[in-house]
Amino acid sequence: MRIYHSIQEIEGWADLLCPIDISLSMGPDGDNPRAFFIDPAKFDAIRVGDFVGRVSEGGSANCEILTLCAHGNVTHTECVGHITEERIVLPDVLKQFWFSAQLVSVDISSTGRISLSDIQSLQIGDLESIIIRSLPNRNEKKRMDWSGNSAPYFEPEALAYLRDIGIVHLLTDFPSVDPEEDDGRLEAHHEWWGLPQRSQAGNTVKMDEGHPRFSSTITELIFVPDWVEDGIYMLNFQVPNLRTDAVPSRPVIYKWDASVDINGIA
Repeated sequence: MRIYHSIQEIEGWADLLCPIDISLSMGPDGDNPRAFFIDPAKFDAIRVGDFVGRVSEGGSANCEILTLCAHGNVTHTECVGHITEERIVLPDVLKQFWFSAQLVSVDISSTGRISLSDIQSLQIGDLESIIIRSLPNRNEKKRMDWSGNSAPYFEPEALAYLRDIGIVHLLTDFPSVDPEEDDGRLEAHHEWWGLPQRSQAGNTVKMDEGHPRFSSTITELIFVPDWVEDGIYMLNFQVPNLRTDAVPSRPVIYKWDASVDINGIA
């Protein structure tokens, strides 16, 4: 089962039977990363009268109440509503779910951040999405509690550059594109969405569907295994229809291959 797509006027295909899940999980026996001192996600059995939503406790079915904050508990995809005074929710922003994507790796071992020069040194194609894997890429990142541990981040100029070359969707294994402590400036977020810095009265430019960055998203707390090679992929966003600025997400990528003659595939 294959999906065909033309990237930079080159036709290629991706095998839908070979997905690469780059999301982290939450819940019992999950990865459960954590950031910003946000409480861990909770999975509690519902209890209504004599009913308990747990078969192991005598209930007739398992039925759980989930309490979570996507921004600090799991892989999540966020929209510009994360930083706007007006309420903007992801389902109104993300209306298609397949995109071309480039996976790149950046060594941050000496700086703890990604700079403009780091991004400019990459050979980034004319694609819709970029997936940035930071190095070193230890497995401990999957279960990391980033709270108070100098989490890595992007310099605002780096995201301004990605914005200006037309990247629409950014995926990173950082808990946030901004530093954990920055007095609430969120400069990288503002650069990404092309909004002025927030004032006490909120953002001064109204963001609506006419804004060129309205449909852009940021996905944080991903994890790309070492065995996945840098290169071109097809990206599929799997997201619930929750009307909030950020939702738990499951980005899945598929290797894009232009070496096969698609006309010869039945």
